[in-house]
Order: sequence, then structure tokens, then C-alpha cells
Amino acid sequence: MELEPIQPREAVEWYLEDKASEVSENTIKAHGYRLNHFVRWCDENGIENMNEIFGRDLQQYRLWRREDGDLNNVTMVTQLSTLRVFIRWCENIDAVTDGVHDKIMLPSLSKNEDRRTEMLDPEDAKELIKYLRNFSFATRTHALVEVMWHTGLRIGAAHSLDVADYKVDEQYLEIRHRPKKGTRLKNKQEGGRYASLTDEVCDVLDAYLQYHRIDSTDEYGREPLFSTKYGRPNKTTLRASIYRATRPCEYTGNCPHGREIKSCEAMKGDAASKCPSSVSPHAIRRGAITHHLSKDVPEKVVSDRMNVGLDILEKHYDRRTESQKAEQRRDYLEDL
Repeated sequence: MELEPIQPREAVEWYLEDKASEVSENTIKAHGYRLNHFVRWCDENGIENMNEIFGRDLQQYRLWRREDGDLNNVTMVTQLSTLRVFIRWCENIDAVTDGVHDKIMLPSLSKNEDRRTEMLDPEDAKELIKYLRNFSFATRTHALVEVMWHTGLRIGAAHSLDVADYKVDEQYLEIRHRPKKGTRLKNKQEGGRYASLTDEVCDVLDAYLQYHRIDSTDEYGREPLFSTKYGRPNKTTLRASIYRATRPCEYTGNCPHGREIKSCEAMKGDAASKCPSSVSPHAIRRGAITHHLSKDVPEKVVSDRMNVGLDILEKHYDRRTESQKAEQRRDYLEDL
């Protein structure tokens, strides 16, 4: 096979451009971030043509990347898997010799090593929501936490909601993929769905819309449900709100880590994520899914409601212990 010369940086740009129509914007950004390290390694080692990449080079990169980033096995698998997909794509455009992608060796993972465990514990969620209902009722953060805990929405889906997506009389949220109007869902059109709401959550949203929502529109003329005076907040802003709200000292008044609250680094500016007990929006989603399953909501119902495949649900979201699962099975089987 006669290879066509192409520089590593140019090959990555072509790859990302080609994939842009197939995957979400966030996925493109993630692939770009991971592959930028490969481009950096090529620059440092004088590799100016992808035609020169062979198995031994990829092994050298593998060793370099682990040491350079001080990466654990799970992160290494993620980064090398992206590289493998990229190298295979390069083979298809005659930039790399066929079969080289198979030379990339992924670290072996133990049975549960690739399972993320961070989640908002249901008891902590109960205490947090109780606090918000008593002391921050119907604020944007309160409404956001209530919606995310009750529906298990991803932060991107919450960010995409408009006022009109809240169907007051029917008590549900309509979640839609609208890339041409500035908002996307992780699973694109397949991520669109209806999420029913309880009376309590609707009461919060009704009060938020009446008393606390800032009346503004985004650059597309849409009215974001969770708004700022400038229009639709970016996802980083909403994520920061979640980190701040889930610091235990915020809703319990005590620090479980024995820190002096006034001088704690996690209380300064946008550093709430430095609190060991604050959680990300995805941890709320994971906790919400586990909570639904613990309440005997069928897995298929949870899968549809939370827009997550059954295999992914079991592997990455279900945080019930084996004893909890056994007790739930016992309840179903006692009368057989």
C-alpha cells in the first residue's frame, strides 16, 4: 500500500472534522483534548509524517503518556482507546500502515476498576433538598437540584431546557435536541424524551418561574428555564452551582472533614469543587438512578426515563450493594 504523507496535527484536525457529524460536540472536544497529547509527543520526537508511525512508536508513546500525565489505568484505557480509533481512521485514509492500530496495548482492568463510584447519597440528597426547601426555596439552584434529582437529567439536558419545555398542566419536562438553536443532547435526537414531575417539584418550578427566574432570552430568542441576566448560562455556571450547593457545610452547618469553614479553600470564589464531599452534576444523576432502582422502579423504566442503556445502567450507574439487590429480589419471590 502506498501511503499519503500527512502531518500529525493535520491528521487530527481532519479526524475531528470528519467525526463532527457523527458524535456530540462534547465528544469531539474530549477526543481533541486526548489526541493533543499525541500531537505534542510527535512534535517532541520530531515525527512530522503519520506514515512513520508504527507499533514500536505507539508503545513508546504509551509509556511516555503514563509518566507525563501520571495517569491511572482507567484514564490510560480511555486515552489509548481514542488513539486506537484515530490510528484506525488514519489507516482508512492511507496515512498509516494497515493493522498498526492493533499494536496499541490497553492496560488490563480489574473487574470493578472502570466503574465510577461518586454519587450523591440518597440520605444526603434528602437532607440537601430539605435545606433548600426551607432556606433557599425556589431559587435557581434549588429548582436545578430538584429537577436533576427527580429526573436524573445530565447537566447538558438541564442546560438545554426552555421555559416552554415545562408543561405546567401536564406536569412534565420536554427534553429536546436543538443543535441549530444552541443546545445539544448527549445522545442527540435519541436523547429527546418527556420526564414526568411530582407535585412537589412542580411547586418549586412554579414558584421559581413566578418569583426568582430572571426574565431573559438567549442569542436565539429562546427563554432558558435556568437563566441569568445575560440569557442562558453556560454549563460551567450550572455545574459550579451544584458544587456549591452540595458542600455539606452549606446544608448541615458542619464540616465532616474537620476544616475551619471560614478559612476553607473550598469556600473561596469558584473553588467549591475542592471540597472532598461536594459532588458533580453527574454524581446527582448517578445517585438519582440508584435511588430509583432502590425503590423498585423497573430497570427498563429507569433506562427510558434517564436515557441510559441497560448495559451502561448496570455497569456505571447502579450503586446498590449486592445485599440490597438480594433483599429486593426476596420481596418479589417470597410468595412464589
